[in-house]
Amino acid sequence: MPDLFQQSSPKVADYSAKDIEVLEGLEPVRRRPGMYIGGTDDKALHHLAAEVLDNAMDEAVAGHASWIELELKIDGSVVVRDNGRGIPIDPHPKFPDKSALEVILTMLHSGGKFGGDAYKVSGGLHGVGISVVNALSDRLSVEVARDRQLWTQSYSRGVPMGPLTLVGPVQNRRGTTVAFHPDGEIFGPRAQLRPGPLYRMARAKAYLYRGVEVRWTCDPLMIKDGDTTPARETLHFPNGLKDFLDSMLDGRELLGSQSFAGTATFPDDMGQVEWAVAWPEDEEGFSNSYCNTIPTPEGGSHDMGLRNALTRGLRQYSEMAGNRKAAQITADDVLSGACVVLSVFIRDPQFQGQTKEKLASPEATRLVENSIKDHFDHWLSGDSTAAKAVLDRVTERAEERVKKKQAKELSRKTATKRLRLPGKLADCSRSLAHGSELFLVEGDSAGGSAKQGRSRETQAVLPLRGKILNVASATVDKMRANQEIRDLIEALGCGIRDQYDDDKLRYERIIIMTDADVDGAHIASLLMTFFYQEMPGLIENGHLFLACPPLYRITHGQNTIYARDDSHKDKLMSSTFSGKKVEISRFKGLGEMPPHQLKETTMDPKTRQLLRVVVPNGPTEEDRQEAKETLRLVDSLMGKRPELRFQFIQEHAQFARDLDV
Repeated sequence: MPDLFQQSSPKVADYSAKDIEVLEGLEPVRRRPGMYIGGTDDKALHHLAAEVLDNAMDEAVAGHASWIELELKIDGSVVVRDNGRGIPIDPHPKFPDKSALEVILTMLHSGGKFGGDAYKVSGGLHGVGISVVNALSDRLSVEVARDRQLWTQSYSRGVPMGPLTLVGPVQNRRGTTVAFHPDGEIFGPRAQLRPGPLYRMARAKAYLYRGVEVRWTCDPLMIKDGDTTPARETLHFPNGLKDFLDSMLDGRELLGSQSFAGTATFPDDMGQVEWAVAWPEDEEGFSNSYCNTIPTPEGGSHDMGLRNALTRGLRQYSEMAGNRKAAQITADDVLSGACVVLSVFIRDPQFQGQTKEKLASPEATRLVENSIKDHFDHWLSGDSTAAKAVLDRVTERAEERVKKKQAKELSRKTATKRLRLPGKLADCSRSLAHGSELFLVEGDSAGGSAKQGRSRETQAVLPLRGKILNVASATVDKMRANQEIRDLIEALGCGIRDQYDDDKLRYERIIIMTDADVDGAHIASLLMTFFYQEMPGLIENGHLFLACPPLYRITHGQNTIYARDDSHKDKLMSSTFSGKKVEISRFKGLGEMPPHQLKETTMDPKTRQLLRVVVPNGPTEEDRQEAKETLRLVDSLMGKRPELRFQFIQEHAQFARDLDV
């Protein structure tokens, strides 16, 4: 009788010591860049510049540099200069055949920030930042001016192209200059550093440390049409974060006469904190926090300290004012709709991960809370008008939060009671659904432009994070657990499926506004699938629309016309602009469009175009057959059976043209 077990057993591959691979030097960075900079996308690409700029900022914060230069060149390379002490160039005691400069640039976990007195506070902690930049650049050069001598060395993909070379004597110069070009093998041949993010990075650093002057320079040819980034600017802000917050508020009306801003030094030389907080009338808030000038977009312990200080302060002020509802106030009630900028400088901060997106130092909570609490008490006592306005709003939010927890469904807001809605919804001020619109946009970048370009009375904006769940292939439980879907359902207020009530719909028009590319079309398809399956009445009653953002901007002199797509552009080129020298700009996405252009082309009812989404629902046999075909097509393309999608692709592949892949 055959051995059935032996026959069915798969062949086991050999596994021995020769299969164990040891990566040396900077090879781990090139093999797994995501471990060090979070990936190889656009955000990770710009993180390289942040690492080099952070080193220069550490010199400034330590008191050794008074200016920093950040330059973006036409070839896509970045140059960062400072007038600090300069990276040491003498031989390293542990590696006498290498200079300290070469050790820092070619060895992970090397640097001057692990201990001692070289830096009291710094953003770099792990000694990997500049070496990671070196590893992921196809070319990098360093110039160091120390003791009136100039030294230089060049690298490619982390490997020295030669020894450290003495150029010669220099006068009136000191500091470090780092120039690097990101490696196309890592980030892709089309990846390119952009002026906008680099300029905002430079400006943020200047705001965060009052004592430094940041000089921004960019080749004008790198600035695309419609980009308002300056080619050259000197950034210096003596009022620090208060200037930062004022620039971001841009004249918006506040509760009270002024923002709550200040600085405080921690006891025992533990560092310092600076903050600026405002509560705008329109309740469109944001929160930006930093530690040792490093952005911490996920907040952390310092952010928790600020939240605790403001919450405790308002509770105590409320109790003194005789408000019995103070006990139910939470930090979310206080900070929701507030605009916050927070910066701390502390010794040996602990972050979550090399990309440092969240501060984990436990002592930061206590230090920040104790330092800000007294200042906030004085601010509340000194400005009773602002204190009362903030307290009234926070109390109202707390009451509505409690009511919402008890309620099963949201109802339409009335003229006498404002309803606080979930997520990132920027609601309109009109109380009736008639004449109001909700724009569904992809991401915070497009959401920011849409919020600035909208009519606040009639137009609301709800940014959605990435591609929403495909409800046609998901279970009901998975759909209900999805935060983006829940926010969308709550914002509309009309219920789903058999509970759908058109009279409770909070807006007359729901407008899907996505980028004019394949990703935008996919997101629009997912949203239409959601409405088709979960709220068919919304489509049947004519509430759903697609926005038509332009793909091109064509300019000749003072004449500017926007083209919807390539065929429209070609038509304009052969008619209106025939034989003329024109400038053509292609929009990468809605987030790249200035708010006034987005308003003019896509949001203003006087100048925009909308496509109404319809489904066949007539009484004729032709209508019924078309309805069946629509249902079949949605099930084939969006449903749970991938073989139907494969069949559709095979049948229609012959018609595909100019694929965007």
